Amino acid sequence: MSVGIPTKPLKFAYWVPNVSGGLVTSEIEQRTDWNWDYNRETAIAAENSGFEYALSQVRYMASYSAEYQHESTSLSLAIMMATERLKVMAAVHPGMWHPGVFANFGATADHLTGGRFATNVVSGWFKGEFTAFGEPWLEHDERYRRTEEFIACLKGIWEQDDFTFRGDFYRFHDYSLKPKPLNTPERPHPEIFQGGNSTAARRMAGRVSDWYFSNGKDFDGVVEQLRDVNASAAENDRSVNFGLNGFMIVRDSEKEARDTLREIVDKANKDQVEGFRQAVQQAGASASDGKGMWAESSFEDLVQYNDGFKTQLIGTAEQVADRVIEYKKLGVDLNLLCFLHVKEEIEQFGDKVLPIIREKEAELPDAEPAPVLAQA
Repeated sequence: MSVGIPTKPLKFAYWVPNVSGGLVTSEIEQRTDWNWDYNRETAIAAENSGFEYALSQVRYMASYSAEYQHESTSLSLAIMMATERLKVMAAVHPGMWHPGVFANFGATADHLTGGRFATNVVSGWFKGEFTAFGEPWLEHDERYRRTEEFIACLKGIWEQDDFTFRGDFYRFHDYSLKPKPLNTPERPHPEIFQGGNSTAARRMAGRVSDWYFSNGKDFDGVVEQLRDVNASAAENDRSVNFGLNGFMIVRDSEKEARDTLREIVDKANKDQVEGFRQAVQQAGASASDGKGMWAESSFEDLVQYNDGFKTQLIGTAEQVADRVIEYKKLGVDLNLLCFLHVKEEIEQFGDKVLPIIREKEAELPDAEPAPVLAQA
């Protein structure tokens, strides 16, 4: 089943390693680091390897192999200041931030970076962070109601003067933010991303978000989510872009790539994965229809904590490029990628995988030309 092939070239984003422990909860060697120098070098490598976006993670305290963390919004701004073209999605939690304060930060960041600020609004899965801050832990669908109000307020503040809003979670009275972000008709406000697998998340995306992020999914899972999100968007006379998370392992042979995956799982930190599993599956199962994030994830899936193995971007460069194209045919607009050795595999992607993807894209009907890759 196809919902329409996007005509524009695929976009690519990478997970910023701004928390310690890498992107898999495993004792396998991960040649990556959470420090600033490594993140600056990785960001520069990424924008010279064909990546348009980066996504900073948000953690407020040590948890599940992530002992240390750099705060998402400040590191996002630093990455944009260290690069020339890269757009960075600063992850943020409603309940931890007030939308007026965050809108102000975003407008300033947008001016400082020439219009490259974006955000990923996270409804929250880690109860311990909220209770440690003394904040209430809302029921699952209530968290999404709060997030929807948060996004509605961001858009209102960024687009309007004398913004007034009366909701269950936020209230504004004739509030004007100046300067506003560098908005254009093509981008009336900084891009707003959101994730979530639940019905509440899918419907919210159709009503207010610019982008919907899926956790790792196979082809059937992507089709199901695209159907629901697009239906919700159509009911609201809108369209929503679709991003897909995937853990990419490219090696000289498929066997070598599969052996790497097996080693990652075999060396999983079982206690940390199990602790994470209990936390997130409780959160996912608490959705009104039981379809929340991670509700159906196995132990192996959760070794990569956003189900990235499910997308199966594993094999030779040609095999991985073929699978990326098949996802595009289903309607995927952006691939959010994570890697074992982040910087070096980002460079490998730009050298070996992206050229094949662009060749295959050019053969698709109504394809638009891919952007020219900037040289380092």
